[in-house]
Amino acid sequence: MQTLVSRRGDVDPFIVMSILKMAEDLEAEGRSIIHMEIGQPATPAPASARARVRDMLDSDALGYTVSLGLPELRERIAGLYRDWYGIDLDPGRVVVTPGSSGGFILAFTALFDLGAKVGIANPGYPAYRQILKSQGLEPVLIDTELQDGYQPRADQIAGAGLDGVLVASPSNPAGTMLDRPRMESLMAAARDSGTAFISDEIYHGLHYGARGVSALEIGDEAFVINSFSKYFSMTGWRIGWMVVPPDRVAAVEKLVQHMFICAPHVSQIAAIGALGATEELAANHATYAGNRRTMIAGLEAAGITRYAPPDGGFYIYADISHLGADSLDLAEALMREEGVAVTPGYDFDATRGGRSWRLSYAGAPDDIAEGMRRIARFCAARG
Repeated sequence: MQTLVSRRGDVDPFIVMSILKMAEDLEAEGRSIIHMEIGQPATPAPASARARVRDMLDSDALGYTVSLGLPELRERIAGLYRDWYGIDLDPGRVVVTPGSSGGFILAFTALFDLGAKVGIANPGYPAYRQILKSQGLEPVLIDTELQDGYQPRADQIAGAGLDGVLVASPSNPAGTMLDRPRMESLMAAARDSGTAFISDEIYHGLHYGARGVSALEIGDEAFVINSFSKYFSMTGWRIGWMVVPPDRVAAVEKLVQHMFICAPHVSQIAAIGALGATEELAANHATYAGNRRTMIAGLEAAGITRYAPPDGGFYIYADISHLGADSLDLAEALMREEGVAVTPGYDFDATRGGRSWRLSYAGAPDDIAEGMRRIARFCAARG
């Protein structure tokens, strides 16, 4: 009997998971491993989020919610846009999603037919490519450069024949952000070219100078995707949201009804609590800012100096080609010799990724400091 295999299901592996498995195997042997490979906060969900869930467990069945999300949560998210950006956002445009991944699936499905071409930055978050491929869409890689902060330029979108373009600010893997003029130019190029615009803003709130600029500050035509995973430290709760143009809400609602029914009720309750955790989240942010300074100083001490300034998020995408070997080989050697896990650049750029590592500074401060000492020792040994 012939086994049917869908080409849409033939996606690339996520190399960082192999690095994580190697790290876990070494830890099982008793080795000390510093984790800089996974983009996950070391802190738990805010105390107010956990307390709100505890209060609800004995008093609520926590069944299905309306597909667009709990009205209170949608209103609170709309309030966030007022507080962060000065935007008067209609809560009716907010769609609560099962993580940002659910938001990408909904956005791509609502916007594009089979075979549509969607531009994404290269290097970029690998799940963009794989979700697009799994939906029968064509990811078009926009090669970006260090001097541009690994962000696309308007001239790479204008007239490029794209059905859509997705930008991320702060970005993964580089942590760079688009200021207002650059965001305006990208959105104008997309508008003039008849290209749908999707803005990934899941690292907003994590910035170390100027705040992140939301596409919603510039126009209502964008699909904007966000998440409680990063700034709100809720990765495992799988809860996010997106803001869609007013005339697309009904179409997206129907998709949610059939694809997901709704986001997890318990996670929506936790998210309402998290939105009030101002002081705790500010303390987390201060920790990331300190970790960022530690990592930048440690990279400089190790002789790793080619990277775009990380404006936000909790990553640095660094050129390590001067060490004279492939980034995956070097990452495995770093793990074996010094017990530090980093992500080879291949996950983010299949062609040029052999020159780079992504390092996460989302961990505990002492771990980041020790990890940088170990990396400096590793680099010194390679001379």
